[in-house]
Amino acid sequence: MSDDLGKVSEAKRKSASFPVTGMTCATCAGTIADSLNELEGVLQADVNLATERASVTFDPEKVDVAKMRRAVEDAGYGVVMNELTLSIGGMSCASCVNTVEEAVGELDGVLSASVNLVTEKLTVRYDPQRVRVAQIKKAVVDAGYEVIEAQTLDLEKEMREKETRRQGSLLALSLVLAVPTMLIMLIMDFTDLWHHFLMEWGNLIMFALATPVQFIAGYQFYIGAYKALRNRTANMDTLIAVGTSAAYFYSVAVIFAPGLVAMDHVYFDSSAMIVALILFGKYLEAKAKGSTSEAIKRLMGLQAKTARVIRDGQEVEMSVDDLDVGDVMVVRPGEKIPTDGVVIDGRSSVDESIITGESLPVSKEEGSDVIGATVNGSGLLRVRATKVGKDTALAQIVKLVEDAQVAKAPIQRLADRVSAIFVPTVITIALVAFLIWYFLGVPAFASGEPAFTFSLTIFITVLVIACPCALGLATPTAIMVGTGKGAENGILIKGGDSLEVAGTVDTVVFDKTGTLTEGRPEVVEVLSFDASCPNMLSMVASAEVGSEHPLGEAIVRKAKADGLEMFDIEGFEGLAGKGVKAKVKGREIVVGNRGLLEEMGLPLGEREKDVASLEERGMTAVLIVIDGRLCGAIGIADVLKPTSAEAVAELKRMGIEVVMITGDNRRTAQAIAKKLGIEKVLAEVLPGDKAKEVSRLQSEGRKVAMVGDGINDAPALAQADVGMAIGSGTDVAVEAGNIVLIKDDPRDAVAAIQLSRQTMRKIRQNLFWAFGYNTAGIPVAAGVLYPFLGILLSPIIAAGAMAFSSVSVVSNAALLKRYTPEIKRKGGD
Repeated sequence: MSDDLGKVSEAKRKSASFPVTGMTCATCAGTIADSLNELEGVLQADVNLATERASVTFDPEKVDVAKMRRAVEDAGYGVVMNELTLSIGGMSCASCVNTVEEAVGELDGVLSASVNLVTEKLTVRYDPQRVRVAQIKKAVVDAGYEVIEAQTLDLEKEMREKETRRQGSLLALSLVLAVPTMLIMLIMDFTDLWHHFLMEWGNLIMFALATPVQFIAGYQFYIGAYKALRNRTANMDTLIAVGTSAAYFYSVAVIFAPGLVAMDHVYFDSSAMIVALILFGKYLEAKAKGSTSEAIKRLMGLQAKTARVIRDGQEVEMSVDDLDVGDVMVVRPGEKIPTDGVVIDGRSSVDESIITGESLPVSKEEGSDVIGATVNGSGLLRVRATKVGKDTALAQIVKLVEDAQVAKAPIQRLADRVSAIFVPTVITIALVAFLIWYFLGVPAFASGEPAFTFSLTIFITVLVIACPCALGLATPTAIMVGTGKGAENGILIKGGDSLEVAGTVDTVVFDKTGTLTEGRPEVVEVLSFDASCPNMLSMVASAEVGSEHPLGEAIVRKAKADGLEMFDIEGFEGLAGKGVKAKVKGREIVVGNRGLLEEMGLPLGEREKDVASLEERGMTAVLIVIDGRLCGAIGIADVLKPTSAEAVAELKRMGIEVVMITGDNRRTAQAIAKKLGIEKVLAEVLPGDKAKEVSRLQSEGRKVAMVGDGINDAPALAQADVGMAIGSGTDVAVEAGNIVLIKDDPRDAVAAIQLSRQTMRKIRQNLFWAFGYNTAGIPVAAGVLYPFLGILLSPIIAAGAMAFSSVSVVSNAALLKRYTPEIKRKGGD
């Protein structure tokens, strides 16, 4: 399975994500994941109990989604997929059917495509996050056929709403019947009210009330237990089904076969109230789960539904799904921008807070990029679409967050291992407790009690109080809220493992250029050392025209701003990390740093103090050699970002060491670091050596986060324990970086660590509660306190505690929604 992950090339791999129904606890999620992982061709399968989705990476040459669906269904669970029905025109034979099915089936995100030639309808099951309806239609048209109509069913949403209504109805049924059952039992046990009537008819009335609760409201527990048994496992449903059945069928025997039992006391109130309380807990849990996934639902709901497009000179309103790259959209004041694009006409300010977390509107004019789902201000804009469907920033963010929520954090593996053996262990404890109390405990400590019913009560209570659900939900619910909260703040965390490691970071390495500084260096000072070097700045700027280095671009901008003449060059050569060489007007120009001059064997001599003066003032000294003579130096400075010092100070307050890494010489780097309060500086590091420096820090036992550009610093980001790609803007799918920071603000790196720490705190609280609850609850239910304090838990109290346990874990995770990273509270947005 996952061992084959590295053997299958990236090009061959495909991934699919689909909702799974019927899960009740972590054991179910594990069973489904195992069923998928056992399929030949499945490289990796993860199932998330909180989101109720499976995510599978597979080799399409060996397995398809239909086989995966069958594997899930064979395990006793269901798969729900969005469905689209299209009426197709132009088909005439079976060959046409194959053509259409193949054309649509090849689309990434299409799970199945089936054509009925008689009805001329195409039925497509698809993942709406990976493929748009417009793409499916286009595939049909490109195959040479006509699309007549479309009917889309959001089956996942419909399924969830239907399931919520069903659970609500079952809860109402169970409460309406269980509460009277409980009242009748209390009246019979503690009062003389209606004594003669209830003595004759009370047990039969309770039987009549409890039976629908047991087999209608509780039907799902029997089904879940059967599925688990068929898969040779046991889950929460097993515990509830066995526990309530023991109480119910014992009570039935009391009424209809009194000779089989020694006592005439029934437990219909216990069986009915247990089912009612468990259903109540599941209902509250579903509500709380919905609340934990609000962030991603809100993101998905942000997209505009329609767009005004210029077609044949006319303004036409159409669905966003039908937009294509190149369409020109008209966006009026106050409207949402339909999709990512570039402004071709107009000026306005756009509220991008929903994507970037930036509270201030951003000015837009001709040539500016705009993001779909952001809100236009007071101006009219014409925008050319550059990205549509799954390629837009919003779609990428939603997919990235969804993927993160499916991926498991390492801490979850402990809970999964415990969950795998939890239920069999609990059943064993319940049986052992029953036998010990029946043969030893009751005679020794409760001689006045009937041994069988006393021991049966303990057996039921142990089964009912155990809560594997709390263990299964502890981690994924917190990760769901944490990653969603990050997305709201422009911090995209790619997985639970990244979230966990980010919370343990003790060293943060910032790349200097473009991370701590604005990344737009400017020429501050020009020094001329030799009068025989006329037109020095013009010649240097001419040599740098071919360079893409920020320092070279700064020199060119200065020359153009001063109106200097630019000359033709020949023999341009870029020297990585050191400088450039070129011939200008027949003279050989070398522009570079100290290292390049040392290679050339050209000492600075008496000019050392002039160059040092530039460096001590935080400038990078670019040295100029013409025809072998040192002619001058240019002092270039990059302005620090206004939030850099605040980010560094907050990290130091948190006990995290801050390191700056740069290609600048040590003197310049130290001057900049001093302004920011950074003590440790790695200077004169070539771009290719940054990853080695990060590795060296890790070899000292540090947990290192690297913050830098997702492209230029990719090797260092990959080497770090946590790589943070900063200022990615709408390109949120950058491969490098475990965490993507949309805004160009170093404070977001701090916020990411603070959010990770808070999320991990919630996970630890949840796991502590889940483990602590079960560790304490099961022994109490088994009667360990009875010999000393006379305390014996009622199965009904145990059911209430079990229901509360799951709800409390999910609700505790949901509290993360209120959390704002400390640095955001101090510095605003």
